[in-house]
Amino acid sequence: MNGVARLRGAIVGCGFFAQFHLDAWRRMDGVELVAACDPDLGRASAAAPRAYRTLAELLAAESLDFLDIATRPDTHADLVGIAAAHGVPIICQKPMALSLAEAIAMARETRQAGARLMIHENWRWQPWYRQVKARLAAGEIGDPVTYRFRIRKRDGAGAEPYLAQPYFREMPRLLIHETMVHPIDTARFLFGNLKTVSAKMNRRNPLIAGEDMCQLVLEHASGLTGIADGNRFVDLAPDSPPLGDAEFEGERGVLRVEATGDVTHNGQIVWRNEVRSGYRGDSVLATQQHFIECLRADLPFETGAEDYLESFAVVEAAYRSAGQSGIAVLASPPESLAS
Repeated sequence: MNGVARLRGAIVGCGFFAQFHLDAWRRMDGVELVAACDPDLGRASAAAPRAYRTLAELLAAESLDFLDIATRPDTHADLVGIAAAHGVPIICQKPMALSLAEAIAMARETRQAGARLMIHENWRWQPWYRQVKARLAAGEIGDPVTYRFRIRKRDGAGAEPYLAQPYFREMPRLLIHETMVHPIDTARFLFGNLKTVSAKMNRRNPLIAGEDMCQLVLEHASGLTGIADGNRFVDLAPDSPPLGDAEFEGERGVLRVEATGDVTHNGQIVWRNEVRSGYRGDSVLATQQHFIECLRADLPFETGAEDYLESFAVVEAAYRSAGQSGIAVLASPPESLAS
């Protein structure tokens, strides 16, 4: 970091989801995107004042305080490696990598280079889950008994599924890797690290390569057990902000995140979702603000690379469980593997 009040950043990747990143950066005070990188120079030029086709060209020409990587997961390891060699703080879109081994290598490489890496995992920053976290901490439902996340979005059916991100069709690992990692990480945020996972998955649409339905049973180190159930064939509500709903049962009551984003306690609304800007509760903005605040104050990220390995390890274990039709036990803390 160069110590200036206004932080200069750049973005790599200017495709579909990067537009949510760009919108958030443009609405933040004290941050300036000075450059963008994309093989399509037209897209890069629309994103920032200076455009480059490769990250190497960008880093050779620009002095940066941070870099946002908003590309497909198969590019993350290489791009993070290039940026880490320059010592640039990085925020990288999830999924972190293609495999746990690749993710561990990324965490190790950035640490050894003295760079900082945060994973852009925005679900835990959705305001309804921050509300749930605060209410759980306040003891509103007493000791938690169980929970359920229901992930739903009707974009996986028919001859042309996933129109917004058609490369999903070719991914050999799809729903758990790309979508269910969100409730996995949110469950960790709410209830702590996981100990075991049991997974069932299948493919409903024969025109795609990976799985598009799954059920996960998640056991935390505390002994608490919950369920994450997902498919992309049903809408619970038109463009449901939480991409489904969630329920958290305790000895003294039930908290629900409704499909509208409202939070109810024993059936009564206790927080009404009135957020209309940005992506899903403006969670991309909140995620990026956290990244910048931690850079300025030299504080740890909530989803720093080594911590996020805990979430990514559950994804890997879920595929192992589904392949073996059994319970997968998570190994020693993944962050220790990055040492």
